[in-house]
Amino acid sequence: MNITGNTIFIPGATSGIGLALAQRLQEKGNTVIVGGRRTELLEKLAAEHGFGTVHIDTADAASITRATTDVVARYPDLNVLVAMAGIMRVEDWRTPGFLADAEEIVTTNLLGPIRLIAALTEHLQTRPGAAIVTVSSGLAHAPLRVTPTYNATKAAIHMLSETLRLQLAETGVQVVELVPPAVRTALLPGQETSDFAMPLDEYADEVMALLDSDPEAHEVLVERVKFLRHGEARGDYDQVVAVLNAADPHGS
Repeated sequence: MNITGNTIFIPGATSGIGLALAQRLQEKGNTVIVGGRRTELLEKLAAEHGFGTVHIDTADAASITRATTDVVARYPDLNVLVAMAGIMRVEDWRTPGFLADAEEIVTTNLLGPIRLIAALTEHLQTRPGAAIVTVSSGLAHAPLRVTPTYNATKAAIHMLSETLRLQLAETGVQVVELVPPAVRTALLPGQETSDFAMPLDEYADEVMALLDSDPEAHEVLVERVKFLRHGEARGDYDQVVAVLNAADPHGS
């Protein structure tokens, strides 16, 4: 993915990793449209940063249809989708209270990106330099004990990315997978100040540097996530899982 000259839609870019990348991508000369549920926050981001904005709830299929139709109508040069929105919840499957959270995580983290991609793939195939950017996690490759459904949805996003890349190979639409480690965001309570998590600006800067150095990259792997990503290939998967679950109960 080239990091300049694009028109980029980032649902879920009102905070955290999404906002940090939106700012950096805009600085590189891209037109950036951010999406989120809070109208007042969208208005503030538009005023402070000059982003285009669209109201969207990625857990709602009808909202995705309305928002993507609106974005394409207002920004016909749209050529990059970054499916950023996601949620993470602590669950205990030994109790009966986990199911509602599990279903919400699947709806947001898996159905949301699927619906976004489905809504925009036809349009993206008409645009030069088109790309779909998915967001999985190091936890797609090594499980954190307290977040089973989150782990599962991110593993699904990883395999979805791998497969879409094969299907879209002849269309000119690139599929790029961001694979974050734990990053200091509000994904879980306490994560913003966790010593275990990577500083947000450090993560966003490294992602931009990696995209700039290798525009054809399939996966964007900062150094901090390689411990999780390559455990099975290195042959130390069991050790990785043990270290992960001993180090911090709220990784991402």
